[in-house]
Amino acid sequence: MAYIGVDLGGTKVHTAKIVEQSCEKTCRLLIPKNGTEQEVLNVIIDAIAQVIDHDVEAIGIGVPSLVDQQLGIVYDVQNIPSWKKVYLKELLEVHFGCPVYVNNDANCFSLGELYFGAGKETNSFIGLTIGTGIAGGIIINNKLYNGFNTGAGEFGMLAYLEENFEYYCSGQFFENVHSISGQEAFEKANLGDLATLSMYTDFGKHLGNLIIQVLYTYDPELIILGGSVSKAYSFFKKGIYSSLEQFAFQHSISNLKIVVSDDSEIAVKGSAALCYQ
Repeated sequence: MAYIGVDLGGTKVHTAKIVEQSCEKTCRLLIPKNGTEQEVLNVIIDAIAQVIDHDVEAIGIGVPSLVDQQLGIVYDVQNIPSWKKVYLKELLEVHFGCPVYVNNDANCFSLGELYFGAGKETNSFIGLTIGTGIAGGIIINNKLYNGFNTGAGEFGMLAYLEENFEYYCSGQFFENVHSISGQEAFEKANLGDLATLSMYTDFGKHLGNLIIQVLYTYDPELIILGGSVSKAYSFFKKGIYSSLEQFAFQHSISNLKIVVSDDSEIAVKGSAALCYQ
């Protein structure tokens, strides 16, 4: 069976034809900055058209927003200003003539890890995507827990210090607190810059405090980190475990596994996995 996965971001759309465990065809296109609702939709349609074949049975799409899962309506898509309320499922089903499933992108990441990645051997885990923002997907007994609006796992929106966790636990941290881009910080850390390495340790401490909230509420055996910032895990791992020393139930920490996703295609695979649910 073949499915199409679509990973929609604020600046690009990534599509792939998924057959079993692999991507047979892929396409990446840029989203027009400040494009109209229709202009953005046209790019998505074009990206799907470049990978779809006659044997494709359904399309799954992950979006950075809350979703009416039944109707496939997306609301207030992050970094796409024109997408306030888009009937995405209906529009794509009419165009391509096959079932379309829509969900939050962090949920799709966790589904991808469940079916294709580090979560395959684990019944229940949390996936955390760390990029421009931070959000989670919750897997319980091999099923995705969405919440009513597909918003379960929005840990980044929890209040923290004078802002929220997203301010300190995503790529925003580097610009918000240190006035440096995440990419520049990563490059300096790779060169061994001590000030930047200390910055990453502080970042890890904040992320560790977020993970403590996850542990108190869901008590997972596994946390999988994904997204662009997770590539710097070796720089902020120490900070995470420094904060976890404050967790009340240290036996849980000894059993906890934190791993980094190692599949660059996991987001688009996870979007296709919506078709399996």
